[in-house]
Formats: sequence, C-alpha cells, structure tokens
Amino acid sequence: MAHAVRRSCLSVPGSSERKIQKALSLDVDELIFDLEDAVAIPAKDQARADVVAALAGAGDQAARIAVRVNSPGSPWCHVDLIALACAEVPPASVILPKTESPADIAFVERLLAGVEAGAGVTRPLRVQALIETAAGLRRAPDIAASSERLDTLILGYADLSVSLGRRPPGPAHPDGSSWDGARNAVVLAAKASGLQAIDGPYLGIAVDQPFRAAALRALELGFDGKWAIHPAQVGSLNEIFTPGDEDVARAREIISALEAASSGQGDGAVALDGAMLDEALRQWAIGVLASAERAGG
Repeated sequence: MAHAVRRSCLSVPGSSERKIQKALSLDVDELIFDLEDAVAIPAKDQARADVVAALAGAGDQAARIAVRVNSPGSPWCHVDLIALACAEVPPASVILPKTESPADIAFVERLLAGVEAGAGVTRPLRVQALIETAAGLRRAPDIAASSERLDTLILGYADLSVSLGRRPPGPAHPDGSSWDGARNAVVLAAKASGLQAIDGPYLGIAVDQPFRAAALRALELGFDGKWAIHPAQVGSLNEIFTPGDEDVARAREIISALEAASSGQGDGAVALDGAMLDEALRQWAIGVLASAERAGG
C-alpha cells in the first residue's frame, strides 16, 4: 500500500485544546495528538475525551492525525484504543509507545479488530510502532514483520536514552553520532518489511545548525521523515525531506538514459556523466520522483 507522507510529524499534547487548534492550521504532514508522556496522570481521561472531540471537529484533516496512546500494560492503553477505534471520526493511525515485541502489536491488533467488528468499522486503524527501549530495538525486525496494520517504525530517543544509558541528541549533546547504530537498526528493520522509518525528535526547540544537521543525518541514513517538538521546526523538516530540484532532475536523466538504452537507442552498458547506471539506480530514481510527487500533492 502507498504510505502517507510523513516528512514532518509534530507532537502536540492531547490535553491542550489551544495547541491542538493551532497545530491544525500548520502545514505539517502528520499531527500527533499525544495521550502519553505529554499528559499528566490525573488528566488522562479528560485528554482522551478532548482528543476524540478534536477528531470529530477536524473533518478531512483527520486523515493526517495520529494519536499516541499510552503504553501496553498501563491502565490506559486499552481504554485509549477502544475510544479511538469506535470514535465517530477516528485518527488515521495510532502510535504505540514502548513497543518491545510482536506480542505488543498482537495485543493492539486483536483489540482493534474486536472493537472495529463490533462497531461495523470498514477501514481498520493503522498502527505505528515507537521503538524506545533496548528490548524493542533488539526485536525491531520481528516487530516490523508482525502485522499488516503496521505503517512505520519510529525511533524514540528520550526513553531509549534512559534504557541504553546514553545522552539523547539535543542542545546538550549536539553530536548524535553515537546514535547511528540504533538509527541504522530501525531503518533496516523498517525497510526490510516495507515500512516507513521515522526519526524521533531532536530534543531542542530551536531551528539551528545542530537541528538541521540531525535532520540531514536522518535523511542520509534513509529515514522518511522526523518528529518535531516545536511548530517552528516543521518547515525545515518539510524542506529537508523533500527531494530537491537537483535530485529530481538527476532522477529524470537516469530514467531517460536507461529507457533509451533498453529501446535500442544506446549501448547495453549505460553511462551518464561518467557514472555507470543499472536497474538499482533506476529504482532509486523512481523513488525520488514518487517522493517528490507525494510531497507536492
């Protein structure tokens, strides 16, 4: 299936109606209404009700809204899932925090399937798995392959930094190179199962050189997009994760050169500007053009 565009994913506290309404006006690919870390325990029930109400009033915008539910084993995870699955206007997907094994996804899948069957829902809720513990990182390939409902794997830095005993990328630790191993593990697991890989947030609110460097590194490693924790970061993420004019032009040149060769208008060994071209590069070019088209439309 075609994936939603997720260049920029902005997390918004589910307990703040003001921030939710402001976020709905932004040019962000995905809005994440957060019922987990951003909501204090006494406010969990009210935040859930507020998010369901916000979805009902979102109209067509619900198609770009995801909701981060509470973690498996918490007193609120199953309540969140039931409320969202049978909501008058459901979100496009739910994000499961602290996913540690295929069993966590299986729990969500069975619960959603039962609720949806009872409510007569015809469009199953999609699921995104947030990898933010050492156990989840180790089992990322199995998690990625565990369900047809899964759309993405997301690398969550804050909790994973605690689990691994490592400083998260942010203003206090702008050199995030120590995270490349975890980043590669999540990208590899996601791509091997046909999922998107989404990088977690840089834990600073400024749109400065370290923030842009972190986003560019995520792009270089194969992530499809990145979480933002401040609205000011959204524009930069959209720019960074959209193929530039130079990449689009190069992709078209590669496809044209290979098509000319296959139609007998060129040699069997195809070269362009001193570089040899093959089917793998054609697939890269197709992917670039598809990404550019999705981002533009």
